[in-house]
Amino acid sequence: MSSLRALTTLGLAALAVVGTATASPAAPDHHAAPPHVVGAYFAGWESGSYPVAKIPADTVTNVFYAFSTIANGVCAVPNGAAGDFAALKQLKAGHPNLKVSISVGGWGAGGFSDAALTDASRKKFVSSCLTTFFQTYQGVFDGVDIDWEFPVSGGPAEITARLQDKANATLLAKEFRRQLDQLGGSHKLLTAALPAGRLQTGAGKYGDPYDPAASFDLGGIARVLDWVNLMTYDMGTGFSPVSTFNAPMAQVPSDPLGQPMKRWNNVTGAVQYYEQHGVPADRIVLGVPFYGRGFHVTQAGPNHGLFQPWDTSFDPGSWGDIKANLLTDPAWEQHWDANAQAPWLYNAAQQKFVSFENPRSIGIRSDYARRAGLRGAFMWEIAEDDAQSSMLTAMAKPW
Repeated sequence: MSSLRALTTLGLAALAVVGTATASPAAPDHHAAPPHVVGAYFAGWESGSYPVAKIPADTVTNVFYAFSTIANGVCAVPNGAAGDFAALKQLKAGHPNLKVSISVGGWGAGGFSDAALTDASRKKFVSSCLTTFFQTYQGVFDGVDIDWEFPVSGGPAEITARLQDKANATLLAKEFRRQLDQLGGSHKLLTAALPAGRLQTGAGKYGDPYDPAASFDLGGIARVLDWVNLMTYDMGTGFSPVSTFNAPMAQVPSDPLGQPMKRWNNVTGAVQYYEQHGVPADRIVLGVPFYGRGFHVTQAGPNHGLFQPWDTSFDPGSWGDIKANLLTDPAWEQHWDANAQAPWLYNAAQQKFVSFENPRSIGIRSDYARRAGLRGAFMWEIAEDDAQSSMLTAMAKPW
């Protein structure tokens, strides 16, 4: 849930995550069965081609507007967002059950470590966010979504990070919860997008495996949050040593990834990992990608490009792009893996491999989330669907 995917064309890996927590005086009441979530991240920079009015608000329950960033320790309004905010308010007027959250951060967004460092800096930062998004833009937002990528380690090298970030991330979530409750009125949502991917071997291009539990007190922060948006994608990126799936459902026996990374670097493994770290199933919303990832492999032929060494990565685009440009081209052979429960494409002449999702694989993931007792499903991001909303329809159907 972040703007990471744009970095793939530079050969970098985008791990999408969003981190946050809540707990405190007015933690959400989960005694009654909570409403399910059909969530959509809306990337503000896409609004020229995909305006707010196109959001299928009869299907989507929650919109996460991406992104506010941090400047000088306070929340900053995205350039040109005022028009989107007005359109969101109008959309909500016609769909009173729709909830909209402002997502703060994203891949490459700095400032969190400094903003969360002290009690005073946390109070200043949170107050600025709530003043901007709940007073200046009154009536637009129902909650805040934290996308800190990442506390302690794992983010871009130029982003300031500290060892105390792990504890401070939970403290920041608690401060958000405290000040959100002080706003009064209806309950304000607090969520966070947290990482699930990149538990990959140090033999890869970018160093040692990344462990979400090293960045976040997962159980502690989950007790503060209404729920976690679990980024169960970006498991095959520029951090990967071989071409692989972006969001495999389960371990694939032929995957050369070593254990224990192999156990967790898939959708069902990531959910189990979070549950083992104290995050209840009903506070997990499962993430699905509406985009693909591509690798140019260095060997022609073997395994139709899957699990092969690669030299450059590339961005094959959104599901809409892949459907229109690659699935219609016979040079791209389509394959399916029964363990990953996912398709992939291979162009033998170009030695190019593409991992992507289609409505079938999205439906499998969302159905799993429902059967596993999770809170719901969300996607990154809504503009990457096709004109028929095929992916959203498949994601929403089990709910």
